[in-house]
Amino acid sequence: MARAQQQRTLKTRARLIAASEDIIEQRGFENLRVEDVVSLAGTAKGTFFTHFKDKDALMDLIIGGRIDQHLDTLEAGAAPNTVQEMVVALLPLCNFMISERYVFDLILRHSGAAAKEEIGPIAQTFDRQVKVLAQWLSDGRFRKDVPAMILAEGIQAFAVQCMALHFCAINSEEPMQARFSMYLDAWLNPKMAS
Repeated sequence: MARAQQQRTLKTRARLIAASEDIIEQRGFENLRVEDVVSLAGTAKGTFFTHFKDKDALMDLIIGGRIDQHLDTLEAGAAPNTVQEMVVALLPLCNFMISERYVFDLILRHSGAAAKEEIGPIAQTFDRQVKVLAQWLSDGRFRKDVPAMILAEGIQAFAVQCMALHFCAINSEEPMQARFSMYLDAWLNPKMAS
């Protein structure tokens, strides 16, 4: 009996997530409303809140999953040998993260930087991203006078800075790719940048 209940619960959660994905595909992340999700999934609103604390909790799961897909691609590829190769490899992930202002804002709130006690899917992807970058750096042709994990955290910080400036009216003239390349050249190849 308990197993049947558990199966039903998993199916309901899957329907809520699938309905959410359909709505996101049609209207975007920001325009997703809980009322529309439960209507499309054929469940009650209370059922939604049994599975997710709020819309942000659902978005943490979905956006974290999409970031993980990008990280899967990065892990499967070859480690970049140049800053330009690294920037090109990271651009699809960065472009997803800035695809909507709502997405970027939610990522920042759930990245672990906002001192949230819960470590959700997005926060886990930030940790995973640093590990992927550190692996690239340990195998690559970049500076060796700084530990790979610190270099990786710096790359992540520069990426977030570039994405934030993308939304900044004062600093949005320079394309994100050019700014990111400039930062990473200075960080990963300091002798060449000076």
